[in-house]
This record gives sequence, structure tokens and C-alpha cells, in this order.
Amino acid sequence: MLERIQKILAKAGIASRREAERMILEGRVTVNGKVIETLGLQVDPSKDHLKVDGKRIAPFEPKVVLLMNKPRGYLSTVKDPLGRPTIMDLLSHVKWRVYPVGRLDLDAEGLLLLTNDGDLAHRLSHPKFLIPKTYLVKVTGVPEEKKLLRLKRGVPLEEGVAKAVSCTLISQKEKNSWMRVVVTEGRNHLVKRMFSTIGHPVLKLKRIQYGPIPLGDLPFGQFRYLTPEEIEKIKKLEAPKGEKGG
Repeated sequence: MLERIQKILAKAGIASRREAERMILEGRVTVNGKVIETLGLQVDPSKDHLKVDGKRIAPFEPKVVLLMNKPRGYLSTVKDPLGRPTIMDLLSHVKWRVYPVGRLDLDAEGLLLLTNDGDLAHRLSHPKFLIPKTYLVKVTGVPEEKKLLRLKRGVPLEEGVAKAVSCTLISQKEKNSWMRVVVTEGRNHLVKRMFSTIGHPVLKLKRIQYGPIPLGDLPFGQFRYLTPEEIEKIKKLEAPKGEKGG
């Protein structure tokens, strides 16, 4: 992944970005044996050989975040002992060791984030941050408004009450309907269990947004890297006042 040299030097702890710029202008930095004297050059720290004052900067693994449009039929795990397809089968060209943040069920689809940044994964998945996750959900039948109100007020599950931040009917047919649902929890099969509780089992489930990051028009089975601006949005997420970790 290409990055500016001064950013790489800063990440490696060699110098601040400003000091790194001074080093470059003084001709103290080489890339693949050539002295670099201009700012802004982008290199790949995993491939290119960088030296400062003749000393090699050890290769390091940059922090990356991937957004995947997970198809149905793939497990949200790195490896399956039963040999079933996993999301890693769709990442054959990714050289970083990334891990999924949260999960989507085998029969679910949509937005799945993967990263090698533990701090960022913690921020995305820890319950204290109450990060909204938005789903399109196809259910049997057409839930009445009073049932949707139950979901927003809270329905009892085995491990405690679960609430939807919002639950909106967006289309309907005689035997099924589509809902747009937002939740902030990450319990297993949460949305499915909530709708089963009100008597409308889930037929299809697709996650279309995770916090500030939308799925967009990314094709099924494809992925892209989050931009620095998108990652910065995640880093700015704060837990609501009064919330405690744990």
C-alpha cells in the first residue's frame, strides 16, 4: 500500500513528519538505493527498501481496514475446521493478515469490515461505543406498527432485553415485507432473534452501514480499502457520556 515517505518514517518512529521532511530535503533518505530529495513521493514500505543515513528501516505492516460486500454462503471467520467457504477465500490478493470486525451469519450478506488494527477493531466492536449498524431485513408477513414499537421499546431475549434504535417498513407484499433496522448491539443473531420474538422470522438480512461507513454500490464478493478520511471518522467515535467500558 503506497504511502508518503515522511508518513512512513513517522510511523516507524524515526522522526516526526516535519523532521522527516527535513531529512528528505537534506538528502539523508534513500529508496531502493536512490537519494530522494523531493517531498510527496509515495512508496510501498513492504516492497521498497528505505534507508535513513545509510540504515535500513525494517519493513513493518501498515494498519489497513477493508470493507467487503459479503455474499451469502461465506463464514465471517478466518478458518473453518469443516472446510466451508470463508471470507478469506475472497481476499486471496490481500497480503495483510486482517481479521473480521464482528460477523455476519452464513446466510447474511452485506457490509463487513476487516482490519489488522486492534485499537480500531476495539473501537468498532466494544459495546460502550453504541455504534449503529443498519440492516435491510426481509421478514415473513407484514409487522403491525405496534409490533415495530415493541422492537424499539425492547423485546426479551435469553440474555436480556434488546432494542432497535429504529425500525421502518420500506416495502411490502402479501406474504413478506422489507424493513430498515438500526441496532447498536453486536449479539449473535440479534436481528433474527428480535423479529422471531414478534412473530416475523427473517428471510434475508443485509447490512448496509456500519457506524459512519456505508456499503455503497460495491459488488458482491468485492472489497475496497477504507480511505484515511473514513478511518479518521471511526477514530473520532466516542462512547456516550456516562457509559462505562466492560
